[in-house]
Amino acid sequence: MNTLSDINDIMGMIPHRYPILLVDRIIEFVPGERAVGLKNVTFNEPHFQGHFPGWPVMPGVLIIEAMAQTSACLVVKTLGDEARGKIVYFMSIDEAKFRKPVTPGDALHIHVTKIQNRKNVWKFKGEAMVNGVIYAEAVFAAMIMDRTADM
Repeated sequence: MNTLSDINDIMGMIPHRYPILLVDRIIEFVPGERAVGLKNVTFNEPHFQGHFPGWPVMPGVLIIEAMAQTSACLVVKTLGDEARGKIVYFMSIDEAKFRKPVTPGDALHIHVTKIQNRKNVWKFKGEAMVNGVIYAEAVFAAMIMDRTADM
């Protein structure tokens, strides 16, 4: 098991930046198999201004995006030099379930496991957990392709 713990490593793998970079660190990594990302949820994030005033809840779509970003890091790190100049794009989201609200102060552990990959398409199972409890989960697919390619 390899560990990536530097935000600079993550920014070298995926193009996301503030305010949409939703993975602070990769704390577990098994090439081609699984990864665990960490997102420290803070009240200072811009979406909490309107979601919801007086009761800040991280939007479910951002939790799914954190899963996608963690899986993109898994793909890029697994492929190494083969991923240079490429980007990972979302293709589908299935079986999304939101079980508990994610709120400021939560340390969101994002577990992604590869279900399969064929050529440039990868499918994952994601679970977002706080203190070992599943708060959200989904099955999703992504495609890795050249940054300049037409979709």
